[in-house]
Amino acid sequence: MKSIVRSPLGLLLRSTRSRTCIVTHIPSRIPALSFMAAMATLLFSACEPTFAQGPDSSQRSANGNGRGQPVKVMIISMFGPEAQVWLNKLGPWKAIRVAGLSPDYPVVNCNRQEVCVMTTGMGHANAAASLMALTFSDRFDLRRTYFMIAGIAGIDPMQGTLGSAAWAKYLVDFGIQWELDAREKPDSWPSGYLGINTKSPADKPPLDYKTEVFRLNPDLADAAYALSKNVVMSDNPEAQAARARFSYAPANQPPKVIQCDTLASDTWWSGKVIGERARDWTKLVTGGQGVYCTTQQEDNATYEALSRAASVHRVDLKRVAALRSGSDFDRPHDGQSASDNLLNYAAQGGFAPAIDNLYRAGNPLVQEIATHWAEWRDGVPQH
Repeated sequence: MKSIVRSPLGLLLRSTRSRTCIVTHIPSRIPALSFMAAMATLLFSACEPTFAQGPDSSQRSANGNGRGQPVKVMIISMFGPEAQVWLNKLGPWKAIRVAGLSPDYPVVNCNRQEVCVMTTGMGHANAAASLMALTFSDRFDLRRTYFMIAGIAGIDPMQGTLGSAAWAKYLVDFGIQWELDAREKPDSWPSGYLGINTKSPADKPPLDYKTEVFRLNPDLADAAYALSKNVVMSDNPEAQAARARFSYAPANQPPKVIQCDTLASDTWWSGKVIGERARDWTKLVTGGQGVYCTTQQEDNATYEALSRAASVHRVDLKRVAALRSGSDFDRPHDGQSASDNLLNYAAQGGFAPAIDNLYRAGNPLVQEIATHWAEWRDGVPQH
């Protein structure tokens, strides 16, 4: 374990020397959170840069029109290291405290470009609560804001690899299903999962919850991909060794920016059988249009909170993008057990490049919007 985490952890430690940090707890386990990630979260979960703090950073911020500070891009991270990669590179920052955010991440950091970074806390509940607090706060004017979810995830080796960064067009909730223990399922069923109020795993459910699947603006997703598809991606020897254990592409290839869809579930799972259900479920609820490739815990909850704000014209849902980078494989390579893949996920070495590649793949979109605001102000430019 030491050989896995020494170099990236040292990097993270060095990056804190110029910051004042409040040390908080190490969070409970989430998809793709390695030991190094836990240590980094301990360091960064309540880090607030100590420069560019306005005298009103703890008071209501307004720009003179009573609507709060305008924001061009809001980067949504889920835990400390996902945010820190942006905080390290795009400052200086002004910390703005927002009532109702996670006590571990109580501020939104904004720079002179009107680019902001928030951290929700991990899992469906934290994501929804934090986004509701943000979008119904008077601190910001978010009506023209572009929201970019940027987080790490498990990845399907048939679609990507460790360090790959995927722009999604569909957000799918994997948790809204019926489930039988696989030892008690009918022999003809491939797994114990089926849609709620259906008769078999192959039936499409009625989608009564109205949060089972969301379609993002394809024009924004395509623009984000076009801007980032040729960036040079971060990598390391540990991730390269983990990839080499797979006999097929793209699992055994270097990381790159891709387009495929993301699946949310608070349960962190691993295995070929559940992985096949993830693929099938994505196809089922998207009417055959979606392609599953990353698994995480928050995105449907994040989007639904934004949807509630959009219903009262506080945000624009056509301005939401989702970027997830692969930090561990969602299923084992040949000859490996599902339990080994789950219990030893940190040994895959994907955490550090996945974090770095959030910035490398996401920043072209951020900078395009911020520096060409006249073209983006009224919506995604049509070329």
